[in-house]
Amino acid sequence: MTSTVPALGTRTAEGSALQAVLLDMDGTLVDTEGFWWDVEVEVFAGLGHTLDDSWRHVVVGGPMTRSAGFLIEATGADITLAELTVLLNQGFEDRIAGALPLMPGAARLLAELSEYEIPTALVSASHRRIIDRVLTSLGPQHFALSVAGDEVPRTKPHPDPYLLAAAGLGVDPARCAVVEDTATGVAAAEAAGCHVVVVPSVAPVAPADRRTVVTTLEDIDLAFLRGLIAF
Repeated sequence: MTSTVPALGTRTAEGSALQAVLLDMDGTLVDTEGFWWDVEVEVFAGLGHTLDDSWRHVVVGGPMTRSAGFLIEATGADITLAELTVLLNQGFEDRIAGALPLMPGAARLLAELSEYEIPTALVSASHRRIIDRVLTSLGPQHFALSVAGDEVPRTKPHPDPYLLAAAGLGVDPARCAVVEDTATGVAAAEAAGCHVVVVPSVAPVAPADRRTVVTTLEDIDLAFLRGLIAF
C-alpha cells in the first residue's frame, strides 16, 4: 500500500495540459545521494572491503537490490542481500535522524505546487521506512501520495513506480512532469511516458526528446513545468 494524505485539488492555469508533478526524492529534493554512498563505504569497510569510488556511478539512483547486489558481487563480501539491505537501511536512517538538507529550490518549488493545488507525488526507489522519515523534513502536506521502492513489483528503472503514482492521482502519465536526478530514474519516468526534467546529481545526464536538463531546482517553477506539456 502507498501512504497517502488527503488529495489536493486540481486548479491549474486555463489552457494548461499539465495534470500532475511527480518528484524523485534522494538527490532531487533532499541532498542524500552522498549519504547512501557513505553508508555503503562504511558497511563494506566493516566487512573488510574497500569500495572503488568509480562504483558510485553504478549504484547511484538504483533500487536497493541492484545496488547492494552489485557491491556484493564486486567485492566478494560474505553477506547475503537481505542482510546487507538491513545494514544499509539502518545506516541511512542513523544519518537522517535530524533535519535533512534540502536541495536548493526544493522548498520553494513544493510551496508553489501546493499553493496552486497541483497534484504532486513523491516517487522513490527508497524503502517505505526511509521515505516516511524523509517526509518529515519535506513536509507530507505537499504530497497527495508517495510510492516507495519496496511497494512495487519492479522499481526504477522500470516504469511501475511512475505508472502507480499517475494511477493513484487519476491522471495521464503523458500529462505528468517528472523531476529526477539520475539516469535510472529518468529511464523509469520515460518508460512510463512522462515528460522529464533532470537535475543531475552524481553523474551527468544528456538532454533528449521529452527530456530537459537543468542545473538546479532553482531553474524550475510551475510555469516552466506547464510549458513542457503540449496538447
